[in-house]
Amino acid sequence: MNNNIKGLILIIVGMLFIITQDVLIKYTIHDASLMQILVFRGGVGLLLLCIYLIYSKQPIFFGTSHPYIAIFRASTFFFGFTLFFISLSEISLAEATSLFFVSPFFITIYSYFILNIKIGLNRIFSIFVGFSGTILIIKPEFNEINIYMLFPIIAASTYALSMTLAKKSAKNDNLFQQTSHIYIGAFIGGSVISILIHNLDFNLSIFSILSNSWILDEFKVIGLILFISTTGSIGIFCLIAAYRVGSPLVNSITEYVHLIFAIIIGIIIFNEVPDLNSFIGIFLIMGSGIYVVFRENKREQLVVSQTTLRT
Repeated sequence: MNNNIKGLILIIVGMLFIITQDVLIKYTIHDASLMQILVFRGGVGLLLLCIYLIYSKQPIFFGTSHPYIAIFRASTFFFGFTLFFISLSEISLAEATSLFFVSPFFITIYSYFILNIKIGLNRIFSIFVGFSGTILIIKPEFNEINIYMLFPIIAASTYALSMTLAKKSAKNDNLFQQTSHIYIGAFIGGSVISILIHNLDFNLSIFSILSNSWILDEFKVIGLILFISTTGSIGIFCLIAAYRVGSPLVNSITEYVHLIFAIIIGIIIFNEVPDLNSFIGIFLIMGSGIYVVFRENKREQLVVSQTTLRT
């Protein structure tokens, strides 16, 4: 079995774990504490990461050569995905997932400003098409807009920023260090917000879901939260492994299986059937996203070819 096939399988398996996490969070978010879930996921993720490093006989070191970047990455990642999970309480799984998949377009924009990567007309056009798809899904009206529809887009933006900054600091911080910073950020961020909410009069309606109390005396709930934490952590590990062994082009396109899973599961479990505009928007986001991946791969191959010719 070649490495690309291994990467493809790891992506599919990873997405199955992650969509399982998303479904269970959507199913329990009105009863359980989202902050408890995120804190537990951060702790479980760190534990599994340590076990993997010990098993592979690698040193356990979670420090960083870029402390400010690491703190900012962890904070924005935690903030974005908190909003994404809040959105699951009010909009369909397919809508939230498809809106999140505008992240490649944000990565393109951030790459221009942070990594000094030039953007051509084709990339600008693909960004325009992708965001046109988000408008079809959101269906904004002049007098009101569903604020929860914006949360996955903000999550996509913060995720893209985190990944771009990871690329910028990759020479000095390895993959496991960068992953641990995300888990530590979730553990600390969830703990701090839980303490603040517990001690403050918190009644902002759009974030009221965060005021749910931690449940520590019901073994079934704790078991479910640990299961959610484990599935999410394993999913992330599968994605990390996929990008270590397989082609980024194959992996990036295969990630859209997550959106397909979200549509199917949303229909079967939550009876959430996207309307025609949403289906068209999903198609535009997927199509333009795949186009961005192909264009990026073609550009990188051209750079490699030109470098080889010069040498």
